[in-house]
Amino acid sequence: MRVLLVEDDPDLAEDIARALVAAGFVVDRCSDGEDAWFQGDVENYALAILDLGLPRLDGLSVLKRWRSAGRTMPVLILTARGDWTEKVEGIEAGADDYMAKPFAVGELIARARALVRRAAGHANRILTVGDLAIDTARMTATINGEPTHLSQLEYRLLNYLGHEQDRIISAGEIAEHLYGAADGFDTNAVEAIVTRLRRKLGSGIIVTRRGLGYMLAGQRT
Repeated sequence: MRVLLVEDDPDLAEDIARALVAAGFVVDRCSDGEDAWFQGDVENYALAILDLGLPRLDGLSVLKRWRSAGRTMPVLILTARGDWTEKVEGIEAGADDYMAKPFAVGELIARARALVRRAAGHANRILTVGDLAIDTARMTATINGEPTHLSQLEYRLLNYLGHEQDRIISAGEIAEHLYGAADGFDTNAVEAIVTRLRRKLGSGIIVTRRGLGYMLAGQRT
């Protein structure tokens, strides 16, 4: 899952980014509002984590621009301010959740996962498709109740397909959520990871729709 993290405090941004990566997310970072507005407008993110007190353009203005432009990704607001009126203003502008600094990074991760799940229409932390179960909190997967060892990239790919059920996902879109903007992406690498997952989970778990992309077996088209 690809996340846009917008925070101008470099130490805090590094701590949050490190925790997000450890939790299976891919992170793109911005430190000012103008860059954040542009990134969120042109790139595809599963979640934005947005500080309100930003240079060049404040976070609330960034959020309003995103929503005015039709950008619907869930947004978690961060702020050092405790004024309840700002919380209300942020939510009314289109924020999905709100955390006041200082906060526990573990709580932020839990809220981030919940926002991504709900945006994809899933209430439970465990995503189930046929005999496959993906535990999004533990970052594990089982097939017919049997656990399987997955690399970080294998889990990311499977997790993304599990969230995006009932939709065929192109190799390019999958690659963006595996590698993010900083590393570029290679759609051939997606096929290699799919091949490894099929060996571990069974050849019928991930279906290829030729010329279109991939989906999990048992999903509706």
